[in-house]
Amino acid sequence: MSATRNRLPYFPFVSGALCTVLVLLTACVFVQQRYPTLPPGPYRGVLELEYNPIVPNPKGAPIPEKLDMEFAEVTGGQLPFNFEVVYDNDTTFHLVIHNGDEEIVVPAEDILTGRDQQAGRDTLRIDFPVYDTHISAYHEENVIEGVWVVHYRDNYRIPFKAYFGKDYRFTPLRKAPATDLSGQWAVTFAGDATEDPYPGVAEFRQEGNRITGTIRTETGDYRYLEGTVQATKLYLSVFDGSHAFLFEALIREDGSLAGTFRSGRHYLTDWTARRDDAAELTDPDQLTRLREDVPLAFAFPDVNGDTLRLRDVAGPKIIQLFGTWCPNCRDETNFLQEYLAANDTRDLQVIALAFERYGASDDRSRAAVRRYVEKQGVEWPVLLAGSNDKQEAGRALPMLNKVISYPTMLFVNRDNRVRRIHTGFNGPATSKYASFKKSFDRSVRELLDDDPSVPAQ
Repeated sequence: MSATRNRLPYFPFVSGALCTVLVLLTACVFVQQRYPTLPPGPYRGVLELEYNPIVPNPKGAPIPEKLDMEFAEVTGGQLPFNFEVVYDNDTTFHLVIHNGDEEIVVPAEDILTGRDQQAGRDTLRIDFPVYDTHISAYHEENVIEGVWVVHYRDNYRIPFKAYFGKDYRFTPLRKAPATDLSGQWAVTFAGDATEDPYPGVAEFRQEGNRITGTIRTETGDYRYLEGTVQATKLYLSVFDGSHAFLFEALIREDGSLAGTFRSGRHYLTDWTARRDDAAELTDPDQLTRLREDVPLAFAFPDVNGDTLRLRDVAGPKIIQLFGTWCPNCRDETNFLQEYLAANDTRDLQVIALAFERYGASDDRSRAAVRRYVEKQGVEWPVLLAGSNDKQEAGRALPMLNKVISYPTMLFVNRDNRVRRIHTGFNGPATSKYASFKKSFDRSVRELLDDDPSVPAQ
């Protein structure tokens, strides 16, 4: 039976007497509900982060690298996530991707179905236009199979599969957890050849085998993680169209954690963690500073080529350094929109400076910004300021000592002097979101009442 049709039960062989009863009850009419493409309901998606070439083994002997694997509950390098197919009407549907408490809706307009006549197979394309990625796949029976493609990376394609009717994430196993990992953890990431070790703070909530939470770092949080604890093993993942994060760890005898962290196929590092309710990161207001107390100044074009100069914009300002490719930036944009809609901000202005994967002058960057403005409903100016290289961001705004994160937010008074610089964003997945909202409101009120004659602190 084709997976693109969801049928009610029917009886292929019916005796005469039974048929007489059925005629009286139903007139032997068998109702069938058909779906033109995917059946509705839950799916388990998997991204294959590891290359798994076939190892020659002519004698059928045990292969050493496949013995005594550290993570026996799941297939190594598989990043799972969950989503649903939900029909809007008889022919169109949307997706809902689940990561912990987060639900990401992929609207019908971003989903394309068709038929590969040459291959004789049904096709599916799922676009994540704001993040410049997509999934391209075939679907047949209860399986979707294809690739996740990241456009801004050269030849970056990760095999993808999804299975209808499976609602578990990592494994259906229910091994008794060695401990409850709920609470706060001080994390150390080992980094790689291009970076030094860096700190994080993990916030976990565990109920039985299921675990959710996030990891905060000085450049932003790792969003809504979801996974499982199986005996002495921890697994967490997130996929949102941009991030593809996979955490695996061993719960050691002393209660600490040690494992690996993957971001897609391009990044792999070790991480360790220990319980620490007092763990803190550097104050996000202290990471980026002004080189000297001089007015902020810049002039950048919008997508139409019209240049906006900061000196021509009256009033206090929030300057957002961001990228359309950045989910933490999108969280910050959502927050700004909600705040402006709920508060009297008088003459406060918001200006966003986009630092894009393709640079400031590339048509693909202009297209990405247009999509972002349209999809997000952004009503403030969005300017093309440079590439996402943080050194270039520093050159674009030389009055800053450095830019280490997207997003970074500048609070600027009416005299264009910077009163506060906030690096990164502790979004709604974190315990710090509420306190950030309060401090943001306080800073805005100070800007609205600011006397430009008073020197910045």
